[in-house]
Amino acid sequence: MISRQRDNHMVATMLKTLVLRVCKHSSKQMGEQMPNLFRLSQSHLATPTDIFAEPLDRKLPKSTNKFYANLLLGNQTNSVWTQPYTLQWSQGAGNAMSWGMSVSHVEADQKVFGPNATANPVEYYVNPVGIQSMIFSAAEFGPGMTLTTDSLTAFSVNANLVVKDANTPAITLPLVERMGFVTAIYHSVTPFIDSSVFFHTITPVGSSKAGVTKYKILLDDGNTWLLYATAANSSGLALTATSKTRLQAASPFEGTIQVAKNPGDVTSHEQSYDTAAGAFATSASLSGFVDGNSGSYTLSWAKAGNQSPLMMFALPHHIQSMAASTSTGKTAIQLQTTVKGLATGVIGDSWTMTEPDLPTSIGFTPWNTASGSRQAIAAPAQQKIKTAGSSELSQDMNKQSNLNSMYYSGKALSKFATAIYALHDLAGDVNLARAGLDKLKEAFARFTGNTQQFPLVYESAWGGIVSTASYVTGDPGVDFGNSYYNDHHFHWSYFVHAAAIIGYLDPLWIPANKDWVNTLIRDAANPSSSDPYFPVSRSFDWYNGHSWAKGLFDSSDGKDQESSSEDAFFSYAMKMWGRTTGDAAMEARGNLMLAVQKRAFQNYILMEKQNANQPARFVGNKVAGITFENKCDHVYALSEFAFRRKLTWQR
Repeated sequence: MISRQRDNHMVATMLKTLVLRVCKHSSKQMGEQMPNLFRLSQSHLATPTDIFAEPLDRKLPKSTNKFYANLLLGNQTNSVWTQPYTLQWSQGAGNAMSWGMSVSHVEADQKVFGPNATANPVEYYVNPVGIQSMIFSAAEFGPGMTLTTDSLTAFSVNANLVVKDANTPAITLPLVERMGFVTAIYHSVTPFIDSSVFFHTITPVGSSKAGVTKYKILLDDGNTWLLYATAANSSGLALTATSKTRLQAASPFEGTIQVAKNPGDVTSHEQSYDTAAGAFATSASLSGFVDGNSGSYTLSWAKAGNQSPLMMFALPHHIQSMAASTSTGKTAIQLQTTVKGLATGVIGDSWTMTEPDLPTSIGFTPWNTASGSRQAIAAPAQQKIKTAGSSELSQDMNKQSNLNSMYYSGKALSKFATAIYALHDLAGDVNLARAGLDKLKEAFARFTGNTQQFPLVYESAWGGIVSTASYVTGDPGVDFGNSYYNDHHFHWSYFVHAAAIIGYLDPLWIPANKDWVNTLIRDAANPSSSDPYFPVSRSFDWYNGHSWAKGLFDSSDGKDQESSSEDAFFSYAMKMWGRTTGDAAMEARGNLMLAVQKRAFQNYILMEKQNANQPARFVGNKVAGITFENKCDHVYALSEFAFRRKLTWQR
């Protein structure tokens, strides 16, 4: 018997729900138990064997789709983008032939357009890499050294440069998204500050802070960088130019060295940097709050160094939605990012962003911004739904969903679920819907029973649910790289959406299947750092405002967002599963994610004529196509993935 629930359910206006907290004791309703519905594997095809510095990090779930993945994969030569800065392990390359960690920043006029650079709109643009403006290095560095990582979180990682045959880091760089300074912690090694761009002038500048040594550095490309050093013993740091590519200290140093770019060598900008010098972010936490149709989220940073306030860089969508209390920290400093316009320096140890128009009224029924949900439709339209639905449901659901791809299997289940819902709620054909629902539940049971062609497995090396397709075939790209954590939010969204409709129409189905669906959501969008089995928010990047699709593949242009429509669809599916199962916190998280995505998409991906964040010659494409961390490509062809690139057009 099909039982109908109210589709217009929403979080009550005065219900104040903590929707996301990246700390302990959150999302208990979704559960943090061992995902024992799946087979267990203690290894993964892409598991690095010598990367994680701390034994504890080997046991914890690890983020796979975050900005720092290139540090963990391949030969570790590809860049990472903290925005607005780019970092890359030099490994002896470049004019300086340094083995340190290089830092660079790319201006808008350095972007490269193609393939026809004079076209309007151009097909793609990319930012140059390997510039090596400033390099944190040491006299002890050279061939045979290693790069390790520790403390991997959703927003941060520690990168460690380790001298050959040493057991502890020589330099540790705490990398946090949008950090205002790039900070290197020196552990009793002799500092080299190198540059492949060449030093033009190096000027010691008096610092207003006790224990902080300051230099103003002009490079041969005309750009000014500021360097601040804080010695653990307050002795300062004297640097001497030994060549056009090297500044050198005379003895080992224990303390921090920070660099920041001052575009235009503006005095007021320098003063803002001075205010924050000596402090640096080490990690971040996120909390969220929903009250009816309004929501907010707060980024708070843990920090080290002195007691100065932090300088962090905000993207345009942050500036649009900043609470008044946060906006008071805005400075006049603006640095170009690679693909998201100008970043603005903001002083403060936390930010709060508000979203005043959460899409709480969106349900299963047709919806638009002008009229909201449409519960009733005209009789002729109902008849057309019945005719089309009868044809759709006469198809073989088992055959169409029994595929060697979780992606396409899920799409089939979601398609049939949508047809059944339309027949039941819009056309009023309960009998036909009931017959279709029975077939859909049978097809869905193949996956909850894990008897599909390539069953899912929980692998503990990284911590997540993956398809066994690559384990069996040896092909990392099979099923779009699901085994390597590619596209999980895309793949799981269709199963979650289908489950939400099944549970809506038959609540008795929920108890036996809830844990399976929740585990998929935990894999892609776990809100709790106390969950010992899954990393926090694998796919969605709360800083960038959208998800990253690329998993455990190193990439010269970083992570990518290849389907904004499916990105939003996951958030919607999660919201509706939360509504169906009575999990108000999950529903609220979905609503808040959708509001943030809408803002980010409108700023960076779905471009109107007045868009100021993308290059003017690119805006005419109207849609970014695929957004990497370092480039945008409107027409992107990547072997077997090529036919999916147009998905971002969907709305």
